Amino acid sequence: MIAFVSGILEMKLNGYVVINVQGIGYKVFMSEASIDSLAEIGEEVKVYTHYHVREDDISLYGFLSMEELNMFELLISVSGVGAKSALNTLANIEPSAFALAVISNDTSKLVKIPGIGAKTAGRIILELKDKLKNQDIVSSKVNKSKIIVDEENEINEAISALQVLGYNRKEIEKAFEHINVQNLKLEDLIKQGLKYLARN
Repeated sequence: MIAFVSGILEMKLNGYVVINVQGIGYKVFMSEASIDSLAEIGEEVKVYTHYHVREDDISLYGFLSMEELNMFELLISVSGVGAKSALNTLANIEPSAFALAVISNDTSKLVKIPGIGAKTAGRIILELKDKLKNQDIVSSKVNKSKIIVDEENEINEAISALQVLGYNRKEIEKAFEHINVQNLKLEDLIKQGLKYLARN
């Protein structure tokens, strides 16, 4: 409903900021790491937002990138993961590392995050991988000289990881056509893919 908020940063407080948009102050909840990374008070900022509606609460959550927003929305879609827990997760793991953990069934990486136990980590991986399976994964025509479509190779794993973060397969494959993928490890493939997608 509100895709982003752009205005003058009025306040940085514990767990949220206030952004002045033409005389209206928007209270936006953010992770402490994101708040620390924002500009100084009085400067212009832009944060991507999620409009969170519950029976007893309407809140606005803010993020520095679309990848963080996508990760947050995926996390709160998992049963038992609330908005505060999702923000805490964002503060403790990069979107690329999160996507890699989901794709590789790495519960050990997720349980290192404060507040995420073994059951929750397992549920995150199970439900998000199931969502990925339900997406349209029909391969588009790609440059076969750069990408060999093989279910067992790291390119396909990287594509799946980026799908976890909300990108569709067609735009991911297009991104990899413009990236030198030779000799890159899986995590590096994901990071390079994110950089290209963020620019375009």
